[in-house]
Order: sequence, then C-alpha cells, then structure tokens
Amino acid sequence: MTGLGAVFRPQLPPERLRDLARLADDAGLEELWLWEDCFLEGGVSAAAAALAWTERLRVGVGLLPVPLRNVAVTAMEAATLHRLFPGRAVVAVGHGVQDWMEQVGARAESPVTLLREYLLALRALLGGETVTTQGRYVKLDGVALDWPPAPGVTVLAGATGPRSLRLSGEAADGTILTAATGPDGVRRARRLIDEGREAAGRTDPHQVVVYLHTATGPDAAARLRAEIAAGGEDPAQEHGVAGDAGAVAKAVQRLADAGADTVVLQPTADEPDPEGFLRFAATEVRPLVP
Repeated sequence: MTGLGAVFRPQLPPERLRDLARLADDAGLEELWLWEDCFLEGGVSAAAAALAWTERLRVGVGLLPVPLRNVAVTAMEAATLHRLFPGRAVVAVGHGVQDWMEQVGARAESPVTLLREYLLALRALLGGETVTTQGRYVKLDGVALDWPPAPGVTVLAGATGPRSLRLSGEAADGTILTAATGPDGVRRARRLIDEGREAAGRTDPHQVVVYLHTATGPDAAARLRAEIAAGGEDPAQEHGVAGDAGAVAKAVQRLADAGADTVVLQPTADEPDPEGFLRFAATEVRPLVP
C-alpha cells in the first residue's frame, strides 16, 4: 500500500499544531509532516508535541538542516523521539537552503561532504555504536548514546541533485524528494539512488517519500499555479495537482507507479482551510489510493 500523509506548513502559527495533529489522528491520516524552515518553527520541538498529543499518527520532520545542528545533538534528539514514541517518529536530514545557511553563518563549503559525514555518523550513533571520526566537518571522539533507540531506526535524507541522490542511496535509509518532483523525476531519482546503493553494496529497503503540491476547493488551480511560480519552479513540468479527491488520488498513483513509497500532500501556503485539507486527505483521498 502506498503511504499517504500531509504537511503542517510552518506558515501556520505553532499554536495551531495541537488541534490539527489531533484532527489528523482522529480522521485516520497515516502521517503528518513538519518542516524546520528558517526562521519559522523548530522541527524536533514541534514533532515531540505532535506525537504527545496523538495516539497513532506517524510524525515526520522533513527535514533538519545539518549545518545548523551538531550530529551528536541530532542523534540525541532522534533517539529520544524514537524511545518515547516507538515506530511513530520519522527524522530526515539534508543540506538546508543555502541562502539561509549563509544567513546564520553555517554554510558549508562542500554540502555533499558534510551530509556524507553526517549521515554516516548519525546512523552509527543511532545504531548504538561508539563513534570516533575526524572528518572535514564532523568530528567525534568516542561518542556513544547512553539511550540509543531500538534497532532498525531509519534515517532519511533530503536530496535533489545527482550527487546528493547517489549519496542518499549509499548512506541513508530513505530519500525525501521535493514537491517539484514529477513522475519522471521520481524515476530519475530512483535510478541515481540505486547507483549509490549498488556502489555501497546495500541491499536493504530504501524508502522514497515525495511531496506533492496539492490544492482543492475554490480557486484550486489558480492557487496551485501561484504556489509553483512563487517557488521558482518550472510551471511546464508535470508536478502538482488541483482538483477533487479523484484527481489527487490519480496524481498520487502516478508518483507511486514511478517509485514513490509514500506521497505527502503539500497544501499551498495560502490554503484557506487547513482542517478541511486534512479531512480531505484522510477521508476522501486515502480510500482511493491502493
């Protein structure tokens, strides 16, 4: 079965998260995803709250920018979430928006090198290992978690470019693709991820999560076009969907057929009814997605 989720966009104030997370949980939505966009809301704090307020909802943070966080801190935070809420937390890391990283004085000269070192160290720490490494960016001396999570915790990486996608296949357990990714982009990403997996000799499962620009209700098409234009994306590229549940389900299925394991519906920043959007995803779209 294709996984289905929705995004709580950080353009909404944090105090709205409680009601929306509970609504998603009660409506039967499988996953709620949060963003740590500068300078809106913290990903880990929001995820912990959403998990505490709900009973079965999986909560993903997609993603934590690695230049902002020492890898030991991320490992501690992720391990705590996984131990407090077994099987319900999903943590992804990535380069972050480079302009924002520059703005806070954290931009790395080689983002791919940083992400490689970070992923290797993070997965080792969450696996209960004692890590000593002296990389270009990641430096640890005999670091181990006192409270590692149960075995089998997955670490996802956000990736877009070829080098990052190959790296994700090599060093992460899954990949998050942006909403600018259409079905052809998912197929391309899968090929590059598999190249990295083959180079690393990996045969374990690799989850691909794809965001999908989604608009429904009045003025859906206009809002979707404005969202894509505001993001500087190519409006001619096949991505995003505006319409009723049937249209959205078909768009989800096209991504699944291309290789997505989970599709996360991403409402427009000006979505007029966030509560209605979550109900729409859970009660109207989900039954149409096999």
